[in-house]
Amino acid sequence: MSSHPSNLIWIGVDTGGTFTDISLWRDGRLEFHKVPSTPDDPGEAIAQGLRGLGVDFSRAMVIHGATVATNALLQRKGARTALVVTKGFRDLLETGRQNRPRLYDPFPSPPPPLIPRELRFEADERITHDGQVLIPLTPDKAEALARDILASGAEIAAVCLLHSHAWPRHEQIMGEALRKHGLPFSLSCIVMPEFREYERASAVCVNAFVSPVMRAYLDRLRERLPGARVWVMSSGGAMIPPALAGEEAVRTILSGPAGGMLGAIAAARRAGVRGIVTFDMGGTSTEAGVAFERPAIRRDHVVDGLPIGLPMMDIHTIGAGGGSIAWKDRGGALRVGPQSAGARPGPACYGQNGPATVTDANLVLGRLQPNRFLGGAMRLDPGAAERALQRTGDEFGMDAAGAAAAMVDIVNAAMVRAIKAATLQRGHDPRDLTLVSFGGAGGLHACELAAELGMRRVLIPSQPGLLSALGMLQSELARDLAISAFLRLPPDAADVLSAAPDFSVHFQRLAEELNAMAPAGEVRFETAADARYEGQSHELTLPWTPAFIEDFHRLHEQLNGVVFPDRPIEVTVFRLRAHCPGAPPESGDHPAPVPGGGAPLEPLRFYVAGAGMVDGVLYDRALLPPGHRLQTPCIVTEYSATAVIPPGARAQVDATGQILVELP
Repeated sequence: MSSHPSNLIWIGVDTGGTFTDISLWRDGRLEFHKVPSTPDDPGEAIAQGLRGLGVDFSRAMVIHGATVATNALLQRKGARTALVVTKGFRDLLETGRQNRPRLYDPFPSPPPPLIPRELRFEADERITHDGQVLIPLTPDKAEALARDILASGAEIAAVCLLHSHAWPRHEQIMGEALRKHGLPFSLSCIVMPEFREYERASAVCVNAFVSPVMRAYLDRLRERLPGARVWVMSSGGAMIPPALAGEEAVRTILSGPAGGMLGAIAAARRAGVRGIVTFDMGGTSTEAGVAFERPAIRRDHVVDGLPIGLPMMDIHTIGAGGGSIAWKDRGGALRVGPQSAGARPGPACYGQNGPATVTDANLVLGRLQPNRFLGGAMRLDPGAAERALQRTGDEFGMDAAGAAAAMVDIVNAAMVRAIKAATLQRGHDPRDLTLVSFGGAGGLHACELAAELGMRRVLIPSQPGLLSALGMLQSELARDLAISAFLRLPPDAADVLSAAPDFSVHFQRLAEELNAMAPAGEVRFETAADARYEGQSHELTLPWTPAFIEDFHRLHEQLNGVVFPDRPIEVTVFRLRAHCPGAPPESGDHPAPVPGGGAPLEPLRFYVAGAGMVDGVLYDRALLPPGHRLQTPCIVTEYSATAVIPPGARAQVDATGQILVELP
């Protein structure tokens, strides 16, 4: 933004399944806070946390990573949604692409469509792929359809007509008819104006399904924070106003993890590290991704079987976290997750009769300190954890410690697979990268995972359990626009930039939209393109530069192991972005820790995967001065997280208070 009133309080909020994390930039300094999440109404935990910090809401600028849309989609607890399609395409959601996620499964069971067939309506209209009207959609036809939709009991309508990316007028006519009847609607020509009707239909259906839930949540949140200016983090890492988040809630599906990626990139930049694997382990889930100075963006995400072709950070998520529950499967094997104890009842050690979880396993194995959790503000109950783990162990002929070690090994294996999916499956060798560990539980497992993957370096930022909330303060204002195109580039094309249309009018429009959100500062523009080899049916997205052809060949070889330099390249979509800084840049700088002697607090005995029980020491991170070398093996405890550093590792605090671990 062009100017930041000096009295503003900038607040980043990440709502997790177990804890709600708050980072706050007030009067030139950072403050942090964690409060238990309130799953029935996430906004209540936010209001409690901010009141506990004494925040003046009239000065507050809140940037919020919300899981509301994600949870509504995963739990199928969205609005009763109708779908309007072109006549003959009523079964589009079932037909899909006929892809087989499990190639050798003879009896695949695809998830049921988000919208049942009885709530799908056919419009008597037709447009060609190049925008020519074959069968017009008249206002009378649209009016009749709107009446039928209203009679069905639908709460909102999604509209996806064939080739509306080329000619949106028919969808607009349908929207006008629905508006006359007071029925909310979502148009695919606005949500995802691109070719491929199935992906466009899936995106607009998800958007319509979750948007009413998001709007209601944001309305309640603003009532709880009277006078505060609330923004929402998008899946692509931009802060968007609540009105847009409510209308296009599908853009917030990876809202929280996006903040973590931005925070990890900022931490790596401070440490002088380039090329990172982000590892975010919270109470319910674990996210992993790769970044080189900027987050990677993808548009082929599939969430619970539903493709969402909108820009999202390339983050791989699994159901593994500190709250993951131990259970016995039908084959008699010990399993961990994806079910989570959440905030209520939470792990057994929270003292609310919760089940045996990964947090309990870490406590029983000496990796967590019961009196130092959340800086001592919340005491863990080792006895409750041991009793819960003993009950689990009894089913497998193990004692509590044996069950705990088995749980740690199992959850580590699941997270190694997640990191491989984020690295090796994207053409990146993890051994060439640094693992950035964050999330409340990340440091407990990060070094073990890195060793298993052959990685040599682990970076543990300051306050890692709050890094996702801090990452919200790294976000920017941005607006995106997709323009469908079918441009053929011959192998010997000399000047690719001249082959593209003039985008100046579109960039001016995006800049005006940014200024409508908030007074924008220096607006920067970027152009990317989706491209494929002639004859392919999938695209890669990369920046539109003079070296586009060479860059495409290089990226295709990295991801697919093969390149076709003599084959023409087809550009299918141009992607424009206008962006400018959002939060003040100084709010992302971490102060160095309070200088102390750096001496260990006490000796400890704790479990390290691959080494068993080891003798080490305990450190208080707040007392570690810059430049200090740690004695290993050790455990480093702080307000928001705990880290386990294995035998043989070298660990040192850098000038900004971050810990860089070199593994043997």
